[in-house]
Amino acid sequence: MLPTSPSRSADQQATDKIHLLFNNAGIGGGGSLFTSTREQWEKTFNICWGGVYLGVRTFLPMLMKADEGHIVNTSSVNGFWASIGPGASHTGYSAAKFAVKGFTEALINDLRLNAPHIKCSVVMPGHIGTSIMSNSRKVQYGTDSDRMSEIEIAQTRVRLTVAGVDASKMSDEDVQAAVAERAHSFLEDAPMTAAQAARIILDGVKAERWRILVGDDAHRLDERMRQTPERAYEPEFYQSLAQEVGWRIG
Repeated sequence: MLPTSPSRSADQQATDKIHLLFNNAGIGGGGSLFTSTREQWEKTFNICWGGVYLGVRTFLPMLMKADEGHIVNTSSVNGFWASIGPGASHTGYSAAKFAVKGFTEALINDLRLNAPHIKCSVVMPGHIGTSIMSNSRKVQYGTDSDRMSEIEIAQTRVRLTVAGVDASKMSDEDVQAAVAERAHSFLEDAPMTAAQAARIILDGVKAERWRILVGDDAHRLDERMRQTPERAYEPEFYQSLAQEVGWRIG
């Protein structure tokens, strides 16, 4: 979905200027170049990265007209660590979030040179309780149903097999139940709620921090990446981190 046009926003809000722009588009999927389709990979990348880029492009004229402004782009810890563990591929989402991070960092100087009244921040959350897992299914497969299609089930079986799970012994209903349970757990068992994350982000914007980490897991992962970047994609790195911050393993 393309961002709302500036003229429509101006009509709706009776203003030709804005002070804050939050680009928070994101879906999962397209994790692997081998087990996901090109369409799924590109849909993930185009929303997670393109939504941010087009958001800035679209609303920059309204930010320019304000006396001050701030652009807030949501990346992820996957914008500096391209993994969710050794048992799953995560290429589309990670590539997009790296792009968001790099774009926002480049904007710092671009804005300083051309629009010094506008600041920008990149937000890098860890595990936040949202419905991204269940919502991503609906976007990727174009269905509002909780029932998984045959294509979804088949692709999930492949991912489970790659992760070391004997999916051949699971019925279609078992596969659907596992996916539903994981989405529910991601939302309900997260160490931080979306509301708590929003408060941290707003506080970071007020403080004019260009780099906003959200969650204890994000801070710890950032520290570890700086300490031993060459070990970042070894299984032991993930396993020890997951145990420390309370991430679910497997």
